[in-house]
Amino acid sequence: MTEQEFHVDNTIRLAERMVRSESFNHLYDEGMSLVEEAAFYLDGEGREAAKRLSRIAATLYAAESMRLTTRLMQVASWLLLQRASRSGEMTLEQVLSEKAKVRLDTDSAPETVIGWDEIPLSYCDIVHRSLRLQARVRQMDDEIYNDGARTEQKRALSTNPVSDQISLLATAFGHR
Repeated sequence: MTEQEFHVDNTIRLAERMVRSESFNHLYDEGMSLVEEAAFYLDGEGREAAKRLSRIAATLYAAESMRLTTRLMQVASWLLLQRASRSGEMTLEQVLSEKAKVRLDTDSAPETVIGWDEIPLSYCDIVHRSLRLQARVRQMDDEIYNDGARTEQKRALSTNPVSDQISLLATAFGHR
C-alpha cells in the first residue's frame, strides 16, 4: 500500500467514525435548533425590529438576514448529508457529490459598518452563533474529507448556488 492509499484509507475511516459519533448528534441538534430559532426570529420579533431601523440599518439588516439564511441553509444541508450517510441512505460517493454543492463560507458584514450599531442585540447573537456553528462545521468537514484544494476548485465551478441548494435538499429528503 502506498502512502497516498494509506492516507485515503485513514480519511475514510475517520469520516465514518466522526459522523457516527455522539458529538455529531449534538452538532446536528444545535444546527437544526439554530435554523428554527433564526426563522422564528426573522418572521416575528425581527420583522418588527426591522421596521424601527434607519434606512441604512434596515438595508444592512436585510442583507445580513439573507446571509444568515444562506449560511444556515448551507450548514443544515451539510448536516442532513452527514445524517443520510450515517443512516445508510446515501453512499460516500453520493455524499461527496452532493457535498460539493455546499458552501460553508458565507461571511457576515463587519460590525464596524455603518448601521450595525442599530441592529438588535438578539439578532446579533443569532448571527454570531451561526458564524461559530459554520466555522465548526467547516472544520469538521475539513477533518472528515480533507480535500481543501479540491473543495475550493469545485466551489469555483458552481454556477448557481440556489439551484445547487435546491437539488441538494431534494436529494437529502428524497432518500428518506
